Amino acid sequence: MITPFAICLCSILALGLLGLPIGYSMIAGSIVYLMLAGLDLGTSAEQILNGLYNSYVLLAVPLFLFSAELMNVSNMTAHLVRFCDMLVGRFRGGLGHINIVQSMIFAGMSGSAIADLAGTGRISISMMTRNNRYPVSYAAAVTAASAVIGPIIPPSIPMVLYALISDASIGYLFLGGIVPGVLMALAQMAINTIQAHRHDYPVEKPIPLRQWPSITVTAMPALLMPVILLGGIYSGVMTPTEAAAVAAAYAFMVAVLWYRNITVLETYTAVLNSARSTASIGMLIAGALIFNYVVTIEQIPLTVKALLAGYDLSPYMFLFLVNVILLVLGCLLEGSTIILVVLPIFIPTAQALGIDLVHFGVVTVFNIMIGLITPPYGLLLFISAAISGAPLRLIIRDTIPFVIAMIFALAIITFIPEIVLWLPRLLGYKG
Repeated sequence: MITPFAICLCSILALGLLGLPIGYSMIAGSIVYLMLAGLDLGTSAEQILNGLYNSYVLLAVPLFLFSAELMNVSNMTAHLVRFCDMLVGRFRGGLGHINIVQSMIFAGMSGSAIADLAGTGRISISMMTRNNRYPVSYAAAVTAASAVIGPIIPPSIPMVLYALISDASIGYLFLGGIVPGVLMALAQMAINTIQAHRHDYPVEKPIPLRQWPSITVTAMPALLMPVILLGGIYSGVMTPTEAAAVAAAYAFMVAVLWYRNITVLETYTAVLNSARSTASIGMLIAGALIFNYVVTIEQIPLTVKALLAGYDLSPYMFLFLVNVILLVLGCLLEGSTIILVVLPIFIPTAQALGIDLVHFGVVTVFNIMIGLITPPYGLLLFISAAISGAPLRLIIRDTIPFVIAMIFALAIITFIPEIVLWLPRLLGYKG
């Protein structure tokens, strides 16, 4: 006999394959479940409204997106690229290093891989391919891979979503992502160095020392944003959500008063783009809220917990299995969907095994972000292909070494929890 839950899953899968956005598919499939199970259909609206309107933390999502949009239209990213050129452009494969380092800095402002790629991708690819210095496919691969750093180094929209489902501290999650984010960047720079020597990519002309002060001053407003945000959060002056509001206000003030290059129309466009992105994420969260209610009714997390308990898994074996599952799912599903739908199934087991939720959150977000550049889904691969015009198959070929390096970094933070937890504990975390 086919159960209502099986029909629910089949409905979600069928609607998704027909092209309906996954958020709508989950809402429709969950309503089908409520009908077949004889439950009140109004429960769907109740779960969505309670989840969206009672969660203060979700306000951070549109605010971080808005700040990223403002940074794009004010050319703040161009000044960041120049600053990174000053630091690492002189080394072999310097333009690739510039690409990666500017993504690290931009990560401290946007919280989104897509915002990072959309904001700096066109500039970075154009800079690398000018005068045929780098193949277009390699420039696109480096740009897509470096954008993955965005949601690891705080602030991070995926970590905000993880905090929503796990009740883990956003502040300590942000802190836990700093060292892994730097580790990811170093892994990418190592691959870029190897590829640069292998293919004899050019060395850029060093920027004269006398120009360093002026370049630094021009980029200073962008460089100060992560300092202001993290300093405000960890000094107790503001919550992460309030920090997101400060980020948006700061980006606007810098664009208007410092660079003086933003118009009313561009501001309106930034508001519109961030509103569209927020609506898309909001529908996904809404679908996840009602589907998670269905999963809870069916006691799926308890069933998984009991199943895994039967195998007498150690914490490290559990983390290994979760990493394998998430890496596979990352090839097929969008990252936010995995966080909101799949992770709630594993969190009770992680807690039962004594795995720290901050460590678990950083590891899983790190893992899921790798999925953004793994085929066939690989959302960042498609975006970089659209920006660069390079064939997707060549971009995938050039991305594979970066994926391998990031999986190696993932293994390190998985099996050495102190890499994640050292900084949070230094600043008072008791977990």
